[in-house]
Amino acid sequence: MKKLIGALALAASGAAGAVGGTATASAPAAAEIERARHAFDFLHGDWTVQNRRQSDYANPDSPWETFSASNLVHALPAGIGNFDEYRPLGDWRPGFVAMTLRVFDPTTGRWSIYWLTNRDGGLDPATGTLLPPAVGRFDADGVGRFEGEEVYKGRTARVRFTWTRSSERQARWEQAYSWDDGTSWQTNWVMEFTRR
Repeated sequence: MKKLIGALALAASGAAGAVGGTATASAPAAAEIERARHAFDFLHGDWTVQNRRQSDYANPDSPWETFSASNLVHALPAGIGNFDEYRPLGDWRPGFVAMTLRVFDPTTGRWSIYWLTNRDGGLDPATGTLLPPAVGRFDADGVGRFEGEEVYKGRTARVRFTWTRSSERQARWEQAYSWDDGTSWQTNWVMEFTRR
């Protein structure tokens, strides 16, 4: 497992700068980089997650499903990032397991977020490489926004992850899709985290 995580982190760190967009004219200050590096530290540890998820992301009128999950978040060495083990509890998709890999780019201060599952991988079937991540950072108010692209049912959508933290023991993650290149957004998955 450690070798797999190391290999994924190495591959992702190489892609983070390329996917993260063009660097600004002036590089972020060292203090800003250090703050950004620790932006996800609050997430390390063991969580219970209450999920509310739309059954069909392409249909805004599709029903919502609710279920619980466990989420165990581990730090990667030397500030590279972190990864988690996400396991639904109960009868929602029995056997489903997912992992989020979050990789920090110390040159831009941005994070790249990859989602991998035992159902559809997270790898491009044509190349065997990681699919493009959602890339972004936390703002001065402590809200994290990360954007990328996903293919869902043969259609390409822009995807946005939003992280907010309400206390030491509670956090919230939201996923939204845009089918019109960011003009409008449809939230389709919300996770409410409570620390165990």
